[in-house]
Amino acid sequence: MLAYFDCFCGISGDMMLGAFIDLGVPLSWLKVSLEQLPLKDFDISVESIFRNGIKAQSVNVLTKDSSTSRHYSEIKNLIKNSPLSQNVNEKSLEIFERLAIAEAEIHGQPKEKVHFHEIGGIDAIVDIVGSALCLEYLGIKKVVASKIPLGNGFVSCQHGTLPVPAPATLSILKGIPVYGTEISHELVTPTGAAIIASIADSFEKIPDIIAEKTGYGAGKSDLKTIPNLLRIIIGAQANHTLDCQKDRISVVETCIDDMNPEFFGFLMDRLFEEKALDVFLIPVFMKKNRPGTMIQVLCMEDRKKSIINRILSETTSLGIRYYDVQRFKLVRENITIKTTYGDVQIKRIKNPNGCVQLVPEYEVCKKIAIEKGIPLKTVYDTISKEAVETVNLPANNTLTKPIPAYRNGA
Repeated sequence: MLAYFDCFCGISGDMMLGAFIDLGVPLSWLKVSLEQLPLKDFDISVESIFRNGIKAQSVNVLTKDSSTSRHYSEIKNLIKNSPLSQNVNEKSLEIFERLAIAEAEIHGQPKEKVHFHEIGGIDAIVDIVGSALCLEYLGIKKVVASKIPLGNGFVSCQHGTLPVPAPATLSILKGIPVYGTEISHELVTPTGAAIIASIADSFEKIPDIIAEKTGYGAGKSDLKTIPNLLRIIIGAQANHTLDCQKDRISVVETCIDDMNPEFFGFLMDRLFEEKALDVFLIPVFMKKNRPGTMIQVLCMEDRKKSIINRILSETTSLGIRYYDVQRFKLVRENITIKTTYGDVQIKRIKNPNGCVQLVPEYEVCKKIAIEKGIPLKTVYDTISKEAVETVNLPANNTLTKPIPAYRNGA
């Protein structure tokens, strides 16, 4: 089962629970499951409300517990000692660890000594563990989310008045695509950020899905301008003939006809330092038939700005083109094997027909060749042979030799 989180108005823990309940998670089951935690005197109420004419579920966690703060170590023990499933416990712990790391970074203290305030309360524990329970109940195996919108203004909390987005929220969302809005409201809470950062496999436009159900969870405030809702769509992932991973990357490019050719090599090195996935130098003919070079860079969406800045600062280009594209990638993983040269990292790549390729890493082979003073080809052939002998391949694997290794561009 695939779930798409359409965060057009942000995300919070209670919005997520509301959407899950709207999708069919029984409130009675959720309460009974959460009562297995060593928490006292809490209840969950759900109310059907309307936001801009859309019916949604609004969740409230009711508690008599006067304790509004807990140490990270307390929360860890609380979850670890619960009788809930291993998957639920592990996912809940992962989410709280993200919160702890963010708080530790902001307040300059070790993770284990982080003292939670609002997010240590029962309502946050219910939101986080409850979300993990709902994912398991609905049989959701993969989560894709939209880019995350951020509000502005200020919010009051235990530490005083803080800017929106809150520092913890921004810390948690590192590496995740976000965009600003003119909405003067906290659209994304630290709890909501930690949950989606922990459960989402990717952040992109809605994937190919055979939609079965849609659930809406309501935020506490009525924003008037847009519906304060989280929408979750669940269904089966549309089948593709290829067993591939799918993601989105950016293409950044420009054409140059007036730069010293010696500079291109230097530029390529700098672009790889900026985390470019690959760099292409393509001969082109420009206006008036002048020969030139197209610089084309593949990068993750969050590296686009730094790539553009690097090209504009290192070249004579006056402008840059960019666009986002989708790509399919063969399923791959990095593994370490024992070889004549010691422990060496290689790629294990699965082909669409189920066969496996074992690909030595070029940079690893290069380093060994230089250190040992032997030809690169000798290193590559040795590792290739020993990889096939070492790794357990599928019984029907027809591939006996790895393919050459080049830069991972795609």
